[in-house]
Amino acid sequence: MMLEITPDLVRRLKRLRLGGLLPTLPDRVAHARQAKLSPLDFLELLLQDEIDRRESHTLAQRLAVAGFDELVTVEQIVWDTPVSYDRPRVRELFTLQWLAEHENVIFCGPVGVGKSFLAQALGHSACRAGHRVRYVKVAKLLQALLQSRADNSFERELRSWLAPDVVILDDFGLRTLTAQQSSDFYDVLVERDKRAATIITSNRAVDEWVALFDDPILANSALDRVAHRAHQIVMDGPSLRAARAPSGTRRRGETAH
Repeated sequence: MMLEITPDLVRRLKRLRLGGLLPTLPDRVAHARQAKLSPLDFLELLLQDEIDRRESHTLAQRLAVAGFDELVTVEQIVWDTPVSYDRPRVRELFTLQWLAEHENVIFCGPVGVGKSFLAQALGHSACRAGHRVRYVKVAKLLQALLQSRADNSFERELRSWLAPDVVILDDFGLRTLTAQQSSDFYDVLVERDKRAATIITSNRAVDEWVALFDDPILANSALDRVAHRAHQIVMDGPSLRAARAPSGTRRRGETAH
């Protein structure tokens, strides 16, 4: 027997904001008949469908707002690689206890070892857990803050980086900071300190960070607040990007791993 979805049913479902049930309703009715579900079991099935749909939609919105460079999940992590780092400690980070306690995470190491990948996977897990996340390259963050000064929107721009539960600051330390950049970056780090969690990736070791700031006083204050109470993950090994590159794109002298 074919299910006839009447206009009245459509109207009532939409009035209750349950219109998302309509596309799968015929299949669910057929399943209920075949499985001989009781009315209450059938109702529970429909409600769970709606919960799953809404959670999926909400997650998609959080991921879009986060602005990740690439969408990666903990399930995509390949733990058996030639890169060395404290794997048990990184696995523990995915419990997100550090986030609940407003702690920070720092990934340091050379180019291509997977710092940004792990950072964004942590961010994805935070989104799954219902947290607000934003990802940005440090150079773009500093440019946005600089531009906001030009149009008198600095306070609003700064607040937008203080509000998320997690901010991922990728590629810190590619260049030394100007006096204004040092001040702006300091503001972001210090204002977030103990109020929210921050993830930083860098090609430089933490003890090299002071030299990147224009003002050593700001640098030491930022390090004291952020780095010295962070989960620091030091990574070392060959570039995984080079290992994944097609043979035709390897530079002269490179060999496959």
